[in-house]
Amino acid sequence: MLTTKDSPYRCYMCLICGYVYDEADGSPEEGIPPGTRWEDVSINWVCPECGARKEDFEMIEI
Repeated sequence: MLTTKDSPYRCYMCLICGYVYDEADGSPEEGIPPGTRWEDVSINWVCPECGARKEDFEMIEI
């Protein structure tokens, strides 16, 4: 799914541990600035809580 800069930010949850990546917040501790869209997060990025791969995340509605 492609998003534009005007699309609402989305959240993605790790299916392994429940960690939530919020596009609006980013993950500054891991070097991902606020406003970074999920598709712009590196494919090599892993969950900071459990080390799960990006493919182990699913978009959620909050």
